Amino acid sequence: MSRPTGASSGTVTTPSLAVGLAAMAATVVLWAGFALSIRGIGASDLTALDTAFLRFLTPLIVLAPWVPRALRRVRHERRGVLAALCVGAGLPYFLIAAWGGSLTSAALVGIVIPGTVPLFVTVLAFGLWRTRARPAQLGALVLIVLGVAVTVVAATSPDRVAGVAVLLCAGLVWSVYTLALRETMLDPVSAAIVLCGPSALLSGAPILLGLVPSSLVRGAALGDVLTFVAVQGIGVGVLAALCYATAIRSLGGPVAATLGALSPVLTLLLAVPLFGEPITVATTVTLLLVLTGVVAFNLLAARPAPPSSPSPPDPSVTPTAGRRPELEPSC
Repeated sequence: MSRPTGASSGTVTTPSLAVGLAAMAATVVLWAGFALSIRGIGASDLTALDTAFLRFLTPLIVLAPWVPRALRRVRHERRGVLAALCVGAGLPYFLIAAWGGSLTSAALVGIVIPGTVPLFVTVLAFGLWRTRARPAQLGALVLIVLGVAVTVVAATSPDRVAGVAVLLCAGLVWSVYTLALRETMLDPVSAAIVLCGPSALLSGAPILLGLVPSSLVRGAALGDVLTFVAVQGIGVGVLAALCYATAIRSLGGPVAATLGALSPVLTLLLAVPLFGEPITVATTVTLLLVLTGVVAFNLLAARPAPPSSPSPPDPSVTPTAGRRPELEPSC
């Protein structure tokens, strides 16, 4: 589930459009695969820490030729940004998402986590930099809040309510990663390597030292291991980051982020045959509200800002490289 941000400008040619749409389609499938595999941990022989180890070790192996370059570049990155990358998409995020998935459903994992990112990014950006969303975008955020509220009200057990709360925490943590991607000077491959390294070490050490129960050590089913290596390790850890970066370069940030909102729809549909999850009225309403809010938020962010009278610069304010006055689209 890695989401580099940025927007390209200029005319999109037909070949570039085709490449961008193909990359975005692959990204949507991979994001849906993340939500489904998170929910599938409980149905496998593996523990959450086992799957985390496979998730973060696999990209390091696949991207091994680029590790020296990543180590050279990481020396020039700020420590706070590095910490945000590792926490926001590393082991803490993965374990929180897995916990929430065990208490809820694949559909809610796919809806709540990415759907609340615009909300949390807006709040964090205002708290950190006093960056304000456009007034029209606030209405879109209200739709997202209402969508989550529908799920809470319709919950049939305390565990499900707790699960939604945990998924909201996962969305908050992922939003930290989103903001870190906007600030980092690392390319997508280097960022993936940097966040996977500490997470692979922290998840693998307790397993290899025998400090926690592990099905990997006892001999887990090969099918489960290969599934998580393919979906989480290669799919989410490597391909999703590269495909989304390609889509953004070809289509632009707003279009890519808006198309990315289709991922929860795919997750909801695939969860029916894979896990027997029913498509309830509450889940459908939640999906429609959150999806509408995310799409509206992204499209409104893509509109040109209204003209305003220029004001003289404040000499007490020091410009910060890479910081944007408007919130970028995010989904």
